Amino acid sequence: MDVLLVASAALMAVTLYLVFFWVPTEATLGVSQRILYFHVPLGLLGMISIVVVTFASVMYLWKKDKKWDDLAHTSAEFGVIFATLIIVTGAVWSKPTFGVWWTWDPKLTTTLILWFIYVAYLMLRAYGPQGIQQARYAAVIALMGAVDAFIIYISTWLWRTAHPEILIGPLAESDSLESRMATTLLIAMVTFVVLFIYILMERYSLKRSESQLDELHQIASVRL
Repeated sequence: MDVLLVASAALMAVTLYLVFFWVPTEATLGVSQRILYFHVPLGLLGMISIVVVTFASVMYLWKKDKKWDDLAHTSAEFGVIFATLIIVTGAVWSKPTFGVWWTWDPKLTTTLILWFIYVAYLMLRAYGPQGIQQARYAAVIALMGAVDAFIIYISTWLWRTAHPEILIGPLAESDSLESRMATTLLIAMVTFVVLFIYILMERYSLKRSESQLDELHQIASVRL
């Protein structure tokens, strides 16, 4: 994990240098366009997180191993943070570009839905029934989130709204960014993915310790 910490710190330093000193300023949007290099990676992580939640939830229902449930819960905790940052950075970018903080654009609306799905998932984990019943309900919510994440990705392609075109993945337009901008965006995405892996592993390790401590408390209370 120390290697991931050092790697993420080094990559973040490189990313910040590229974003603020190396990449050219976009002719139309100006300086505000630089938020792209944070907004897009955060969007990627927001969607990756819900996929991890869904996969881990299904694995828990199949294997009945608490470690998968802990992974799902951990990923959801980060997912709601990423979803919040997606909305915030998108609003900050939208104001100088379109003159408004928010529009009911399909991509923005489906992203907001994803945020509510994350919140619903965490509320279920905090206040819902315990055990396998909770895991089943949580898996259903996570699956809804995964479907919504796919809709978020293809929404610009489906509706051709005011939101910028798809920049990454199979539906991306290859010439949509100048070469230095594309390089910087790619490095930024790698940076945030490495950082995500590191913090996910750290939080997951802590979550496993919490679960094991809860199990010891339950055993002790039964014996008493």
